[in-house]
Amino acid sequence: MNEQETEELQKTGVWTCAKCSVELVPGNKIFSYMGTTFSHEVLRCPVCGMVFISKQLADGKMAEVERSLEDK
Repeated sequence: MNEQETEELQKTGVWTCAKCSVELVPGNKIFSYMGTTFSHEVLRCPVCGMVFISKQLADGKMAEVERSLEDK
């Protein structure tokens, strides 16, 4: 998680899993897109493994990776 994401989380409070009702914790997640894998630290449920992708991450880093892979 970068500083801005951490600050955003602190402003909004604690995130909990909608399915398990437990607090999400930071953890490394491996993503795959068009045959390429990359990892990023995101909030995830320690029980079921569901991850939280912030709008900032989806519109920023993930969109950037998608564009670069699609341009190849």
